[in-house]
Amino acid sequence: MALNGKAIKQRIKSVKNTKKITKAMEMVSAAKMRKAVQAVVATRTYATLAKKLMEKLSETGEIRSALTEVRPLTRVLVILFSSNRGLAGSFNSNIFKKTQSILLQPETFGEVGSEGVTYDVIGIGKRSAYFAKRYGYTLVGAYDSIRDNPSVEDIMPIATFALEKFREKTYDGVVVGYTDFKSSIVQIPRVRTLLPISKKDIEALSGDSTTPNVRRDAVSHEDEEEEQHEFEPSAEIVLETVLPRLFEIQLYQTLLESRASEHSARMVAMKNATEAAGDMIGYLTVEFNKARQAGITKEIAEIAGGAAALEN
Repeated sequence: MALNGKAIKQRIKSVKNTKKITKAMEMVSAAKMRKAVQAVVATRTYATLAKKLMEKLSETGEIRSALTEVRPLTRVLVILFSSNRGLAGSFNSNIFKKTQSILLQPETFGEVGSEGVTYDVIGIGKRSAYFAKRYGYTLVGAYDSIRDNPSVEDIMPIATFALEKFREKTYDGVVVGYTDFKSSIVQIPRVRTLLPISKKDIEALSGDSTTPNVRRDAVSHEDEEEEQHEFEPSAEIVLETVLPRLFEIQLYQTLLESRASEHSARMVAMKNATEAAGDMIGYLTVEFNKARQAGITKEIAEIAGGAAALEN
């Protein structure tokens, strides 16, 4: 029993050390999540204004641009957001399952070409490379060094590549798989089209995500009654300038949404691990006390037995 008690005591010490680590990771993730949520909220105001501009442009007539051209889908680029590290609960598995289920239904994105659809993947986060390998998709790029507090510049190489390849008709569509941040305990995996750009997609940019205490109507009621704008030198030139920026801000926002969701998922996972460690420490403490009591009882019995033998 003494050896057993010693082993249990060593295990209690090990679990306590693990609890300290998970608690520290929980606090770090909570701090990162707060910063990420602030960044998400900041971009949503811009997204609302982008939506208003898109609506104004659409009122001038039919939108014509290389970025709005709808073609039968034969080859599609998938930009997939994941984490670089694990210990984030089901964060990665949820977005992977959602993305794969949607990719198996290409008609979701539009008209499918006669030869079917093939997918190429750009992975943002190391785990997305595993997704491409697992399901047999071509991995055309992997980005695993984007900062925890990213700026628009961090996403520009990916945006530039996607825009160029779509204009060159290498790809007939560009879709993004990301995790939409709702709250610290609710994150929803989403897959939606980024190219070709449509008014519906711009509306989805500001309509997919909700955060408590965040106003979506960043443009005041007075702005809704403003006079029609005139575009110089023309609406077409303005459109060719603005649409790439709208694409970039959509991609940037999905990055921020995913970052906030990742930190939140890791915070919750570490919180659960800390609580589980506390429960295990309590259980092991009881077992240790039982083992110690059993050892004491055995020693007392041996002493009593020896004393009885001497009396005889």
